[in-house]
Amino acid sequence: MPAHLVKAVLALASTAGLTLATAPAHADQGPVDASVWKQLAPTVSATAKYRHIPFALAAGYKPNPCTMDMNGGKGAMGYHYINPRLYGSLDPVKPAALLYEDDGKGGRTLTGVEWIVKADKNTARPTMFGRKFEGPVTAHHNSTIPAHYSLHAWLYKKNPSGLFYEWNPEVKCPYPGAPG
Repeated sequence: MPAHLVKAVLALASTAGLTLATAPAHADQGPVDASVWKQLAPTVSATAKYRHIPFALAAGYKPNPCTMDMNGGKGAMGYHYINPRLYGSLDPVKPAALLYEDDGKGGRTLTGVEWIVKADKNTARPTMFGRKFEGPVTAHHNSTIPAHYSLHAWLYKKNPSGLFYEWNPEVKCPYPGAPG
């Protein structure tokens, strides 16, 4: 291929890549731009070690059953490993929950993180990374997770519904409420 065509193809591919990178991840969430990824970089650095579950357990995260959308077919959140001491944290490096899914080999793979803020009638809806938290969500998992607002970030597994969307259609639970 002539050099001038190679340059044109590379320029077009580069422009297309930039367009896709700034396209909305989910209609309700708007685009996720480079500044958000820059804000999330400390979260990735702080949580990458939790790919090894014994590190998560040693840090106080406790497993909960697998969570999936039973009615709407929106997907699942996977297994929540929760550190109740971190409820209310709006610190990017201290999410209250780590999200995992089965790896198909008897282990679990880290897929994302979640910040959880307990909710009552006086709790204002928090925001982080320019996103409003979901909720309030009713207590679940036998009230081990209280009524709350939450923000998910799918840092380790792509979510076709959006980086911050609560359900991920690519995550599956072996069966509803599979034990943590």
